[in-house]
Amino acid sequence: MPAIKRISSRDNPFFKSLLKLSSSARERRELGQTLLDGSHLLRAFLDAGGTPRHLLVNETASQDAEIAALLDACGDVPRTMLDDGLFAQISELKTPNGLLTLIDIPQASMDATHSQFALLLEEIQDPGNLGSILRSAAAAGCDAVFLSPGCADAWSPKVLRAGMGGHFVMNISESMNLLEVAAEFTGKIMAASLQADRSLYDSNLRGKLAFAIGNEGAGLSTALLDAAQHQFIIPMPGKIESLNAAAATAVCLFEAVRQRR
Repeated sequence: MPAIKRISSRDNPFFKSLLKLSSSARERRELGQTLLDGSHLLRAFLDAGGTPRHLLVNETASQDAEIAALLDACGDVPRTMLDDGLFAQISELKTPNGLLTLIDIPQASMDATHSQFALLLEEIQDPGNLGSILRSAAAAGCDAVFLSPGCADAWSPKVLRAGMGGHFVMNISESMNLLEVAAEFTGKIMAASLQADRSLYDSNLRGKLAFAIGNEGAGLSTALLDAAQHQFIIPMPGKIESLNAAAATAVCLFEAVRQRR
């Protein structure tokens, strides 16, 4: 195991770069890197075959058996101990568990032509919603997710935490022209719309399939609705007008899972 360096000054250049990475989507895009907060995300990353760039711990973490086992599993990956105050500035958790992992953001290796079960996400702006959607997509067996330029940063700490490791088992493509993606996709594109007449449950969701899901308030753009072969509505017999984007997506995905099993 490599020796652990220690950082105790906020003027340290490496600490400054980590702090900027934790808070800036532009920095994450430019460097192609992000931070995983906690042991669960590191375990999911390792299980998916990932190799961290750097491991960051605080004093408390060095006494934790689970974290010690993860550090052992990372072999020769460099590691640094941050003073508790510095660690707390980088971690967004109210009670940090003492482990942060610097990784290269995985590059998508699948285009719309080869995807079998995909999501097209338009203007999903809430990080918690986006993370929950990615978690549901991974659980349902989606192989690709395509995000419009107006979506939240998929690799931000908040989205990663809500995704619970789902990021590492799918291809995630950001800042995509969804009309071009729709044109390239060779299966059915199903669009959720409150104006549709057909129920989700009366739709054939077998075969090569993509769901188009729109903004939390405005829904899908007219152009993307027109690009879909089928529009559907989720029946809601209760006295609520709509579901939030994450809940609606989960309903759609697992109805597809039910039909395709």
